[in-house]
Amino acid sequence: MPEQFGQYGRLRFWEIVPGFLAWSTILLAIFASFFAPVIAVVFIIIFDLYWTLRVLYFLVHTIFAYKQYQQTVHHDWQTEVQKFENWERIYHVVMLPTYKEDISILRHALKSLSETKYRSDRFIVVLGGEEGDEQNFLEYKKILSKEFADKFKKLMFTVHPKGLPGEMAGKGSNMRWMAKEVRPIINEMHLPYENILVSAFDVDTIAHEQYFARLTYLFLTVENPLRASYQPLTLFSNNIWYATAPVRISAFGTTFWLLTELVREERMWTFSSHSMPWQMLVDVGYHEADLVSEDSRIFLQGLIHYDGDYRVVPMFIPVHMDAVEGETYFESLKALYKQQRRWAWGVEHLPYMIEQFRKHPELPRSVKFKFLFNHIEGMYTWATAPMLIFMLGYLPFFVAGDSPTAIIANSPFALERMMQVATIGVFASGIMSFLFLPKRPGEVGKHNWLIMIAQWGLLPITFILFGAIPAIDAQTRFMLGTYLGFNVTEKKTKEQ
Repeated sequence: MPEQFGQYGRLRFWEIVPGFLAWSTILLAIFASFFAPVIAVVFIIIFDLYWTLRVLYFLVHTIFAYKQYQQTVHHDWQTEVQKFENWERIYHVVMLPTYKEDISILRHALKSLSETKYRSDRFIVVLGGEEGDEQNFLEYKKILSKEFADKFKKLMFTVHPKGLPGEMAGKGSNMRWMAKEVRPIINEMHLPYENILVSAFDVDTIAHEQYFARLTYLFLTVENPLRASYQPLTLFSNNIWYATAPVRISAFGTTFWLLTELVREERMWTFSSHSMPWQMLVDVGYHEADLVSEDSRIFLQGLIHYDGDYRVVPMFIPVHMDAVEGETYFESLKALYKQQRRWAWGVEHLPYMIEQFRKHPELPRSVKFKFLFNHIEGMYTWATAPMLIFMLGYLPFFVAGDSPTAIIANSPFALERMMQVATIGVFASGIMSFLFLPKRPGEVGKHNWLIMIAQWGLLPITFILFGAIPAIDAQTRFMLGTYLGFNVTEKKTKEQ
């Protein structure tokens, strides 16, 4: 087969595969519903049974993970860290890329870092603006420097030039520039690379007050700490009381997904805001500058560079971020759709893995298979499962009508029972969502508690409109070579 490369220099064939699998499943389900309804019904039953078991599996892991989360957030990690001799040698670089965010967002982020329980004079904080917003950013620099320059070991401001060769405008290219700019400062301070952790945060990230104490503790206690990234639990709670119902459901869904991943660390990738060793970042040549999904790609870079000897360590401590929000209800939904599509653009990792795994025969085959399978299965079910469960699963029964075929006649009862079991997952998710809600703001009416309960009735619609369809959109664009750029999620953090 000739190797035809896509925009990013990866095998074109593998760019087609995810979209082909998703569309083949959807079209075959429709075709079979009309021309082979028995086969379609058998497939739907098997698929729904699989998802019923996954829901139960999900619930068990969610409950177990939540218990670990509760134990972690209520423990005094700063006291634990101080038991280690020379613990203060550990420094933290915090990178906050920003583009056209209001100064209140930046101030909120810096304020939270200055109030952490870890020694703030062990922080090198880098705010990274873009040349396209340089005038505003430099004005913010003057104001924020006066307020926060004495709060940290070093507060830096960088401006990422636009139009650099081989770059895509986005978070990854900005952080690459930020890392290059901070490296000479680290060298001037004579800080050993192996004593530095770098946290790549979205600018709206508000880390738990014990985040850096917990991170330092893990770094000092886990085996081979330089070969691991460190993943917190992401809570989209900064403005959750002001978000629309579909946005809240998607936000909680993402949190629950990540919560279950934290107890399955053998399959984890990094997601959104997280931390990693500075030595690893330097070894891999910083973040790649020509892609959308930089948060998970940086883990793959480490995995490949160290021949599979790289992992993600779960932190079980939260970072609080913004749920997407627009000026109007419709703008909020539009922003949510774009966010989900951007996350689904992680499909771009498949050609990268195929190409890099082939170039690195020293990588264990078991590692290659595990990450390829998890990635393909995850992207495939993201795009197809909600469609098959909530829409196409009913089509063969509608087409068949009063068919005398026994399997068609009896299948609705079996599916009803499975859906009842699956409903337990919805009910449990609704209950658990209240455990992660911040205190209700005074200006938000008490009746919003009822909305918080009722919103879970929108789960099937939300899973389709803001789960499957954005994933299909992303995979179709990738399949057709219509590559996605980086869109910035609007930040509207409410001051706490």
